[in-house]
Amino acid sequence: MQDPKYRRIILKLSGEALAGNQGYGIDPEIVHLIAKQIKEIKQDISVEIAIVVGGGNIFRGIAGSAKGMDRTTADHMGMLATVINSLALQDALEKEGVDTRVQTAIEMRQIAEPYIRRRAIRHLEKGRVVIFAAGTGNPYFSTDTTAALRAAEIGAEAILMAKKVDGVYDSDPVKNPGAKKFLELNYIEVLNKGLEVMDSTAVSLCMDNKIPIIVFGLSDINNIRKAILGQKIGTFVKGGN
Repeated sequence: MQDPKYRRIILKLSGEALAGNQGYGIDPEIVHLIAKQIKEIKQDISVEIAIVVGGGNIFRGIAGSAKGMDRTTADHMGMLATVINSLALQDALEKEGVDTRVQTAIEMRQIAEPYIRRRAIRHLEKGRVVIFAAGTGNPYFSTDTTAALRAAEIGAEAILMAKKVDGVYDSDPVKNPGAKKFLELNYIEVLNKGLEVMDSTAVSLCMDNKIPIIVFGLSDINNIRKAILGQKIGTFVKGGN
């Protein structure tokens, strides 16, 4: 087995990444490719993997709120969207033979376990993949904050942010071809410059708990493996100058 740089990680998948080129809903091919890569990683590398999935491909709470919906109601709908994505990913992983558990911050025992920190850690120690769904269970908190919070709770050594873009830029690279990509940043730079790594609450949590963040594109599915092994990809966010 290859020796990883990180022994326990949180993989943060955006909902949009699961939608693929269709832009909405779940692209089964993308989900299958992610599941297959995670299976290969588990076979080749001694690493414990927990996953947080966004729900933006189905419903984004803040967007619903902007259109006049009650923010708490909209956020609860967004949490349920993350559960749908988590179940789809669990199904794909188990079809690949990867033992997987979904834990939800909102209790729904018929379809998933409730989130219990010690149980989650025990699943990871037994080699299972754990998917954390339904955000933190509270409105006004994003799935980025969920990833940072769960990483701190389970003692993850890094958060791997898999996005549509291949790192962090000083402006939108889709709209601005001259956008500058950052190879390395510290938490304070991210907060001061308002860069789109994670929301400020999530970045602050990572800073307080010294959890590095690696932002990379999911266009190359092998980037998950490269990040775990410590290869230089995307943008690396850490403390210090």
